[in-house]
Amino acid sequence: MLRLLWDHGPSTVREVHERWEAQRGRVAYTTVLKLLQVMHDKGLVVRDTSSRSHVYTPVHDRGEVQGSLVTDLMDKAFAGSAAGLVMRALSDRPANEEERAQIRALLDSLEEE
Repeated sequence: MLRLLWDHGPSTVREVHERWEAQRGRVAYTTVLKLLQVMHDKGLVVRDTSSRSHVYTPVHDRGEVQGSLVTDLMDKAFAGSAAGLVMRALSDRPANEEERAQIRALLDSLEEE
């Protein structure tokens, strides 16, 4: 749901529900509502209640959340090894040509630093 909010900006429950169903298949409206309420309670989204339809917005941007998740995963599952994380990711799901070019460019820029 965070991806939907990041991709489409602040959204009502109905908008999130419609986008979820379009991408992932049937889900109950009440399930989407409950998940957004739980996310609000956990501080992942804020809720604007100024209009009849509440509008939900992510608290943190995509990069912050992804960075935190990757760091946590790397620390817990790979003993802090970036190489271990990357090697496992690429062995499970090889990168396509465009992704490999992006990875090479990142490595080149890191070596220049």
